Amino acid sequence: MTDDTVTARLHPALRQFAAARTDLSPNVIGAVREGLNQRRREAVAALDTTGVDIVDRAIPAGSRAIPVRIYRGGGDPAPVVVYCHSGAFALGNLDTDHRQCTELARRAQCTVVALDYRLAPENPYPAALDDALTVLRWVDAARVAVAGNSAGAALAALLAQHSARGEAPPVVCQLLHQPVLDDRSTPSKEEFLTTPGFDGPACIQMWQHYSSGGPVPSEAVPARAGDLSGVPSAFISCSELDPLRDEAIGYATALLRAGVATELHLIPGTCHGFDSLLPDWELSKRLFALQGDALRRALHPPLT
Repeated sequence: MTDDTVTARLHPALRQFAAARTDLSPNVIGAVREGLNQRRREAVAALDTTGVDIVDRAIPAGSRAIPVRIYRGGGDPAPVVVYCHSGAFALGNLDTDHRQCTELARRAQCTVVALDYRLAPENPYPAALDDALTVLRWVDAARVAVAGNSAGAALAALLAQHSARGEAPPVVCQLLHQPVLDDRSTPSKEEFLTTPGFDGPACIQMWQHYSSGGPVPSEAVPARAGDLSGVPSAFISCSELDPLRDEAIGYATALLRAGVATELHLIPGTCHGFDSLLPDWELSKRLFALQGDALRRALHPPLT
């Protein structure tokens, strides 16, 4: 697919980002991190967080500590969402999805615990997952959900699978946005080689970083799980013009076939990361509302 074809399919509001690319080449990854961190730090400073109490702290993890940011948008005690940020396993920190976490806490009337997991390639699999498991085991609430964006959604999906196998605390819901779920080729990865936000070549680089350049361990890939029965209900959202689109649809289908209640939303005309590129855009706000509603239903079930 040519760049012009992709641009024509993009919603007009997103065409200003048509040339944006994610370069995960080893020689530039430091600069890419710095640029992303600066942009998100500025966004954090400008965001109105009225109604949500936010505090940073650190969770002990052996000889080190895992930074977390806690967003309290409900009463006390409140249900908890463990949140894993986007960034292709190699980028990002607690500022990356600050807007998304604030929206979830406020709309779902819950406490969101976002974690700053270790990044590849310096810390390949299973470092990020180990950090996420540590935080999930640390939270203390009657009802807990997991959520993640892009690569963070891969971690959230694996947390849900570990919970279903009894290897982690109970989880009532998984919320996966534009999720990384499969290292294998798909039609959308082959089609979208020059899409804004994220593209097919970046998918390959991402998994190479996460696996230290070797074969990707099957246990690191949510879609490679042999049995999905018993995993918690799922909300999955994806974009039309995203190399990750087909694995989101495929995973939702696999969950449904395993008897897991699954809600799937595909947002037409959008690219990967649209809700971060234009968080105040109508479609981004509609997405936040859908996500908040799904979490609120799972975390605040009606009394019987």
